[in-house]
Amino acid sequence: MVREQVLKNVGFLPSRFGLGNHGLADVKTAYWNLSAAPLLEHAFQRQEGQMTKHGAFLALTGEHTGRSPNDRFVVEEDSTKNDIWWGDVNRPITPAQFDGVLAKLEAHLEGKDVFVQDCYCGANSAHRLRIRQISENAWHSLFARNMFIQPQAKNLESFEPEFTVIQTPSLLADPVTDGTSSETFILVNLARKMILVGGSAYAGEIKKSIFSIMNYLMPPQGVLPMHCSANVGPDGDAAIFFGLSGTGKTTLSADSSRTLIGDDEHGWGEDGVFNFEGGCYAKTINLTREAEPEIYGLCHTFGSIIENVAMDPVTRELDFFDAVVTENGRVAYDLSKVSNASTTGVTGHPKNIVMLTCDAFGVLPPISQLTPDQAMYHFLSGYTAKVAGTERGLKEPAATFSTCFGAPFMPRHPTVYAKLLGEKMAAHNAKCWLVNTGWSGGAY
Repeated sequence: MVREQVLKNVGFLPSRFGLGNHGLADVKTAYWNLSAAPLLEHAFQRQEGQMTKHGAFLALTGEHTGRSPNDRFVVEEDSTKNDIWWGDVNRPITPAQFDGVLAKLEAHLEGKDVFVQDCYCGANSAHRLRIRQISENAWHSLFARNMFIQPQAKNLESFEPEFTVIQTPSLLADPVTDGTSSETFILVNLARKMILVGGSAYAGEIKKSIFSIMNYLMPPQGVLPMHCSANVGPDGDAAIFFGLSGTGKTTLSADSSRTLIGDDEHGWGEDGVFNFEGGCYAKTINLTREAEPEIYGLCHTFGSIIENVAMDPVTRELDFFDAVVTENGRVAYDLSKVSNASTTGVTGHPKNIVMLTCDAFGVLPPISQLTPDQAMYHFLSGYTAKVAGTERGLKEPAATFSTCFGAPFMPRHPTVYAKLLGEKMAAHNAKCWLVNTGWSGGAY
């Protein structure tokens, strides 16, 4: 029998849709929807990380300091297989193989404590996804709480998730019996509405797994899911910034003279643009107070999670210029802590679309205005560079073609998203700009 513990000073009840629905009826204690303070108490007691000088939480994720795209699989089953763009990004695994890993995961968590967060993905209530994140680490639960949108307390008891992510970093797969590429696994089952993550403690796997689900669910609703940041000026002139991780989405959207909608994942629907998330997951390499004061300040705030950043063991000062751990150091924080953030996460239709490209060859000019045809071509071709550290084993910029500026997260064929972009640009007369945030006048 699950002992679903509720700390009285938190006051959040567990959902009536309990863990038995996920095959986790035999865990030791389930901690439901804890806020930052109790989660950090658990994280420190369990020695999951360290406190920085200014009260943020530092987590080191071992060999996995970025996503593991080669370890991601999608279950091939009859109800969804014709919708999936199969290939290097969406590689198939059988339902039986998924069930085998799930059985291992259920056995692995038997008798262990787990941490549960019930959240929303999508600031627009008409296109909102109810998600549940279950983890064996307290700090991953805080990450989910920082990154997604919190329901009102009165809605938690009746909360029934539409998708569930279960993360067990200490559970390793057997490639021979489980059909995986390595001991690490990210398994997406659209029919069962479950995502299993194991063998990696990198928190970005949680966030991007849900983004992939939104990229599958939104197009049939007439919503374009976008790997982009967004902000809006005082006159209502919204702008969106497409780009892969590390190309400048977060930095450019953090303009203090404009209202921040979000830094990474959005939908463009019939009412305008809306944030999928409730937090930010910003890169910290070479971060300075002078260049990015808001992000720098939030790296030194209680409740923020610092991931894979070097820290002086004596003074507990963070060193954002030291890449000894990785160049993909991150900070995850609640968007409500950003002084110029939107309180609603929604804005109108964008007047300007900025496509950020990190050109490793130094061929593209710094900035260009694109015609609608050029915009569609560049959106589909997606020429850019993957920036060091954002993926496992990536040590320096590498030229790539990332369709729709988010190919690793696109379950459907790229033309589905390109068609939606073209229709929305035409309907709302949006201008498009190509900005090179990489090198000009010579290669890397």
